Amino acid sequence: MILSEASARLWAMPRVVHFEIQADDPSRAQAFYTEVFGWRFDDYSQAVGLPYWGVITGDDAVPGINGGLTPRPAPAAESPGANAFVCTIGVDDYDACESRILRAGGQVALAKYPLPGTAWQGYYLDTEGNTFGIHQPDENAR
Repeated sequence: MILSEASARLWAMPRVVHFEIQADDPSRAQAFYTEVFGWRFDDYSQAVGLPYWGVITGDDAVPGINGGLTPRPAPAAESPGANAFVCTIGVDDYDACESRILRAGGQVALAKYPLPGTAWQGYYLDTEGNTFGIHQPDENAR
């Protein structure tokens, strides 16, 4: 197979392969993400020599990435905006997911809004003050 020059450049672009969530209370963060998204947390502390949990977000056969959860190494910034690399999670039912977020102790950071003809998008704060987004594809979003 011969790749075009443009395809070869795209193929060589670095991709996000892992994310990390910092938490003031790792147990509380694990409970939040398990309740909202059903994620699994595997204790890797022995392997890495410090408190660290692998975040398993789904089946390896489905596109997506796994990550890690670690105690926050320094106090979080107190600015009103995002102070980190923000990840957005794809969901099938925006409103049901938002209900789980709020029930689990999350807060709305930027309320649901349409990406016209594409999707619904919004941003939330987890129990640790970290910003994340949720995104539901919907060509009827207006």
